Amino acid sequence: MSSRSPDEFRPGASPYDPGSGHGEEPEDPQELLRRARRLTADGHPSAGGAWERAATALRRADCSLTPGDHADALDATALACRGRARQAAAPLFSRAADLHERAGEHGKALVSRARALLGDPEPGATVCAGLGELGERATVLHTAGRATAAETATVLLLRCRARADLLDTGPDPIAEAAALRAELARLIAFVAPHRAAPAVLGVLAETRTLLGRVTAPDDPAAALDRLRAAMADHHAGGRPWPAAESVLLLAGVLRATGARQEATALLRSALGTTAPKGCRADRARLCLALARTLAGAPGRPAGDEEVSLLGEAVRHADSVAGDGRLSTLARLALGIARAERGHWRQASAVLREALSGLAEADDGDEAARVRAGAWLAYCALGLGEPDRAAREFARGAAEVRRWDDLRHGAALSELTARALGAAGAPEKAARAHERAADLWRSAGDHTAAARSLRGRARQVRKAWGAAAAEVVETEARREAGRGGAGDDGEPDGARAWLRGLPEPYGPPGRYQVDVYGEVGGTGTGPRGPRRREEQSVTRVQGCV
Repeated sequence: MSSRSPDEFRPGASPYDPGSGHGEEPEDPQELLRRARRLTADGHPSAGGAWERAATALRRADCSLTPGDHADALDATALACRGRARQAAAPLFSRAADLHERAGEHGKALVSRARALLGDPEPGATVCAGLGELGERATVLHTAGRATAAETATVLLLRCRARADLLDTGPDPIAEAAALRAELARLIAFVAPHRAAPAVLGVLAETRTLLGRVTAPDDPAAALDRLRAAMADHHAGGRPWPAAESVLLLAGVLRATGARQEATALLRSALGTTAPKGCRADRARLCLALARTLAGAPGRPAGDEEVSLLGEAVRHADSVAGDGRLSTLARLALGIARAERGHWRQASAVLREALSGLAEADDGDEAARVRAGAWLAYCALGLGEPDRAAREFARGAAEVRRWDDLRHGAALSELTARALGAAGAPEKAARAHERAADLWRSAGDHTAAARSLRGRARQVRKAWGAAAAEVVETEARREAGRGGAGDDGEPDGARAWLRGLPEPYGPPGRYQVDVYGEVGGTGTGPRGPRRREEQSVTRVQGCV
């Protein structure tokens, strides 16, 4: 294909960054072409934008791209596809593969075909089988000297990636993970002797990262070793931009093992070195992970730095075309942080934006919607609007009563009752307290049920008098006696219940990674097992 179609390189591509450590922006078409080739060879996230500039300049000079250059341009553009634009990646990779074949670049063609297969929205056994066939062909080509070690290893790694994504769907995930770890170890043994080549170092680092990911749930100490080795390979290759996933995973395991200071230092360093343009989704995730690490113990209000990091995460996430879930998650975290600091109006504005994003999303997460609405209600209380707070809490309570864990419905019903009481509606408040007590009782928490009944008694006294209230107080005493441990007093307050609501877009499956780089989850949501596509906010386009 000629350079007459620069628009072809735009779907979801990272904005072109002329200052990515490569000097001033050139004007000469051939120099722009050389720059695009260099960025592609380096695996830079701005390569797609560089090819767009080069194609435009060549068209104006009445020149055209060679099939090999065009294939590299399509590969770079497809790798940059994120969010809803990701569906365009597979066709781009397929066309790139055909062009690589025309250019005699058979190893590159196999890599592109493998990435096209992996881009299937529902990779399963058929995709894994196809990737296995491509891996066999790559091995044959490498033996014949027609594919490089990096190309061969990338195809093999992509198959391992597909297997990793499916680990939690099989009958014995732990055994499957052990088999995958053995395969990854063999891949490392194959590629390590060729590590002098920068491209090989990148594949080696990504292989170690994937190995660390599928090791972490079963052996965190061994996972730390694998992930630290991956970081060393990334540093040796001199490319900071592909290391974000390794950083996130390593920081996640460090947090899980109590090494928060080391995780904090690692994330700060990554934010200081990651290219400021072209990897904004990675920077958003790094900001979210650092804010999570700094938050420390549950219940600690967000500090100034966390709020600043979450604001930065929102800005970076908004610049990623089509990745609405990442933007929504960042906004939700920022809104909650501001609410905890008493910045009610600012928090309300951000939480409304998060709810709007969820309403627009095709896969709006139920836990995210409930969490945003509940914190919005909390802000309404802070603003002196108990009627609005009661409506928001009641909406959330109605939704979460369908969840497996009845305590969330009980807590939101209790908060509804308190807001109604503050609004001067004792009859409605009494009924909401009764619903909360019934749910606490069904959840087996008799002490909490007694607490809700005491709240009901106070509202009954206001609405119907002392005699009716005494009946409810007697019931509360009986319920407290069933608790066995006595009355534990009032809870920490509304924030304690709100913090306990399920996290959005998670937890991931046992061997899947979430937006924060954490693995080892249960893969279950508020209403049972989550679908595989629900278990992470972002799907990394590379190998890991």
